[in-house]
Amino acid sequence: MLLIVAFFLFSCQKESVVGIETYPEVEALISQMTLEEKVGQTAQITLDVLIKGPSRYKSTEPFTLDEEMLEKAINKYHIGSVLNTANTKALSVEKWHDIVTAIQNAALENETKIPVLYGIDAIHGATYTADATFFPQQIAQAATWNPTLVYEAGRITAYETRASAIPWNFSPVLDLGKDPRWPRIWETYGEDPYLCSVMGAEAVKGYQGDDLASPTSVAACLKHFFAYGSNTGKDRTPLEISEVALREYYLPAFEAAIEAGAASIMVNSGLINGVPVHANKTLLTDLLKEEMGFDGLVVTDWADIENIHNRDRVADSHKEAIKLAINAGIDMSMIPYKFERYCDNLIALVKEGEVSMERLDDAVRRTLNLKYKLGLFETPVTNYKDYPEFGSDAFEKSAYHTADEAITLLKNGKNILPLKKGQRILVAGPNANNMRTLNGGWTYSWQGEKTDLFAERYHTIFEAIQNEFGKDKVSYFAGVEYDMTGGYINEVNIDIPGAVRAAKNADVLVLCLGENSYTEKPGDLHDLMISDNQEELALALAKTGKPVVLVLNEGRPRIIRNFVKEMDAVVQTYLGGNFAGDALADILSGDVNPSGKLPYTYPMYSNTLVPYNHKPSEESTTQDGAYDYGGGFFPQYEFGFGLSYATFAYSDLEVSKNNFSGKEELTVSVKVKNTGKVTGKEVVQLYSSDLYASISPDMKRLRAFEKIELQPGEAKTVSFTISAEDLSFINAQYERVTEPGVFELMVEKMKVKVSYQ
Repeated sequence: MLLIVAFFLFSCQKESVVGIETYPEVEALISQMTLEEKVGQTAQITLDVLIKGPSRYKSTEPFTLDEEMLEKAINKYHIGSVLNTANTKALSVEKWHDIVTAIQNAALENETKIPVLYGIDAIHGATYTADATFFPQQIAQAATWNPTLVYEAGRITAYETRASAIPWNFSPVLDLGKDPRWPRIWETYGEDPYLCSVMGAEAVKGYQGDDLASPTSVAACLKHFFAYGSNTGKDRTPLEISEVALREYYLPAFEAAIEAGAASIMVNSGLINGVPVHANKTLLTDLLKEEMGFDGLVVTDWADIENIHNRDRVADSHKEAIKLAINAGIDMSMIPYKFERYCDNLIALVKEGEVSMERLDDAVRRTLNLKYKLGLFETPVTNYKDYPEFGSDAFEKSAYHTADEAITLLKNGKNILPLKKGQRILVAGPNANNMRTLNGGWTYSWQGEKTDLFAERYHTIFEAIQNEFGKDKVSYFAGVEYDMTGGYINEVNIDIPGAVRAAKNADVLVLCLGENSYTEKPGDLHDLMISDNQEELALALAKTGKPVVLVLNEGRPRIIRNFVKEMDAVVQTYLGGNFAGDALADILSGDVNPSGKLPYTYPMYSNTLVPYNHKPSEESTTQDGAYDYGGGFFPQYEFGFGLSYATFAYSDLEVSKNNFSGKEELTVSVKVKNTGKVTGKEVVQLYSSDLYASISPDMKRLRAFEKIELQPGEAKTVSFTISAEDLSFINAQYERVTEPGVFELMVEKMKVKVSYQ
């Protein structure tokens, strides 16, 4: 067996086996593995299982590895992968090195000497590593409309994750953030398939680099294949949807990321049309692996094979659930605790012929391929000492810059912003003095509740405004606070009259509202309206007659209809990370000109949650339902909207030809001029509208965008190239087609028609 391991280090020939790219070394190893060793490679457990504690669900603090359990899991059951962190808490790079080293040493005691594949949710930085660089969450990265920044965030996250000795990152999320009720919308790149496709592909390139074996690259894992989040607005709930919609809206981002080289995919935890996705061979094998040609690793989400039996009641036993999932195309099960039951049942299923050896070998092959491509056979553990840029000033500057380009100015009545220096400022609201709310979930801990333990050196909004405008000019009174003892929703210390009294001594009020941190099921809610306490605070402060700047710090757009008219300015920070406070303060002072644009439609009403790319039947000309038969599209703010301290004039929208056919391309150009007094960045957005089609067309669709910077008085012509493929859609036969007809191309408020034959 040692000869096989040595062979891994020197040979890099590739061959095709059962439709996927693989390596002779992998085939040689598979041919000598026992059934038990193969099954173990398909199993993934959480780190808590390997840590001493009262149970495998709970470990002690400070924790140490349980040598007996390590021996059982890694050596007896040959577990192929470990994920997560004990007690969902961030660790130092030194601690990570010790843990991963111990696990890999145990794995190398096996005759096969197959290293363990360690994975983590490093979704906006090395999430579970202390002192790592934290970027804005994905929804805020999307709001930058700057793919270069998304690439850089991925590159730096990969570097720091590998500094933690972890080579596999469960990111990016490519689900569409179409339903603002969904608690994971902030993990997405927004509601538009094209924007998600562009940003997702850049994230994959940033994570994986040019070579997965590089010690600064991690394997990306696309989440969650597919159509996760478009359900009842709550996490892990069922979805009923047509195949046309699945392919038109939810598949493109995954297609783009796979084309960019994504190494692995995680599966949707819910059900589509009554079938658990984890048990859906049509989606996982026929569509993903065969039609789309994905040759990487397919991993479940947390305990989702068990859920086929426990929750969905599609399988009458855990053994039957394993059979359904593996035969559907699952390659690795995130078990995450009861690995004995999983392994023993899968071994029995293979012996009984219920799962073929061919299917098992395919799963093992995909797992070993990834380990091989990551260079784990040669270097199973990277050393933090080899990563001098970890947490560097340059990395933190990149995170800050991403935050400042994400922040979106939604209203600026009477040009109240930027604020004038020398004014007395009251900073109020539950999100004013809180690092937890700036970062959101998956930040040092799963729900983000441990953020304040690790983020003391960063600045809350209040602290950052003090630093920018002077401590003698800036005061703080919350008025409403969150319960920070572990609750994710409760509000406490409600003293609205106190906030009103504090406002008397201020010239301007900065009111910071939104949400506390959450993710997944704990973030489910029953009402999209912002909380009653926060609404009451906003109205009370508005009645003081002092100018109010509303700062929204939220993971999803909470409805603010009842008081937004009373606000003089509105600024959306999303979940901007550790540097969001500093970036916001610089925008409020005018040191930075805001340039973010909404990556979703901001709703005005709880029962009008309509995305921008809706059907004509969702349009309505009145808000009283006066027999126009439209559904009604009345957003608070539209997708792609965002103001600047500069003003921009658009003119001269032109196309290279008004008629085109076949594979001909069109060049669309538009002139943009900065007519303001300050330098500004503008996102030029190109939309199309198919006037008539065999399936009711969307009112408009984003087709291209470019972010440009213009000096005062400067003008630039921006050009886009589009083809018939860019104007295509999925028809009733589930084919992507471009039908002959007339299309409108739109930039800003200008339109031009083109004909396709």
